[in-house]
Amino acid sequence: MNSSTVSAFERAAGHQRRFDASFEKYFAELAGDLNGARLGRFPARCLELLSQLSLRGGKRIRITLLHEAAGLVTRDEVPGLAEAALSLELLHSHALILDDIMDDSPMRRGGPSTYYACREDFPDHPQAALGLAMMAGDLAGFLALRVLFDADLPADRKQAMLDVQLGVTTDTVIGQVLDLERDVNPSNDEGLLETVCEYKTSRYSILAPLRLGLLAAGENLAEHEESLRRYARPAGLSGQIRDDYLDLFGDPDVTGKPRGADLRAGRHTYLTRELLAATDGEDHDTVKAALGNPHCTPQAIDRIRDIAHRHDVHTRLQKTIDHYAHEATAEAATWHGHWNGDAVSLFEQLPQWNTRRNR
Repeated sequence: MNSSTVSAFERAAGHQRRFDASFEKYFAELAGDLNGARLGRFPARCLELLSQLSLRGGKRIRITLLHEAAGLVTRDEVPGLAEAALSLELLHSHALILDDIMDDSPMRRGGPSTYYACREDFPDHPQAALGLAMMAGDLAGFLALRVLFDADLPADRKQAMLDVQLGVTTDTVIGQVLDLERDVNPSNDEGLLETVCEYKTSRYSILAPLRLGLLAAGENLAEHEESLRRYARPAGLSGQIRDDYLDLFGDPDVTGKPRGADLRAGRHTYLTRELLAATDGEDHDTVKAALGNPHCTPQAIDRIRDIAHRHDVHTRLQKTIDHYAHEATAEAATWHGHWNGDAVSLFEQLPQWNTRRNR
């Protein structure tokens, strides 16, 4: 790793540390700000669940992208970035809570998912447990917009940033709906897989923080929009396929989720598609039996991992991840002519780091 890479990732670590401190402060103050949290036990519990999930870690890649996007334009402190960072991570919490409800996932970030925490709270009231988890997710989504609305920014800049978040909030929900369609009506249509990834990953994890950071720094998005999209699409694809890869080949102690969670949930991911396409006979039947079976044992998941290794699925997936990462890096390299080189270098390096991350 050369010195420029170290410097870029030291900056990224600094962004994460500062954000984690501000996120903790935000939730500490939020309970007093929301009058309803004092009216009963359920509102307070809803806020507590959202806080627990949000503060339990995560890669915070969106925070790095946001700050480095502003750094493309200026090295000065940029008003509005703190609120934009909170908005991005609150929206992410919203998406995670909904994902875990849809997938019936017990674990998230090394602890119980919000849905399963609610089920533990109300074992005799399953509808109340589901409802409270949904409300926690809704609360996160609404707070994501409110925190930007309350930002002390010029009206035109605030409106432009709100427009980005309003659009990406809608895109995220559409992505969730398409995700359901993909799993209920599976096909080998790669176009649908890519569309789900674009709406659930590329647009809100890559493109939104890029846009928000540039807008906060006063940049005109219109002249850069096509290039930003050309970066976000492959960067999002490489990240999503890496997530799919880690579901079977990752270390649960590092990822914070049990191995094979997507398989048990019946998710038709890039990994699933490769597994089904690469196998036949008994191996194919083993994969099919696990797909959508919530009671699939860890031993069965280990057998499927062995099958995947035997059919070289891991190698093919990694080549695809590398391909999209190189595509994103090549697009970022074209930014050197008009933006700050240090920040451009991080955008070049980030997709390559993404290809080998372990969580």
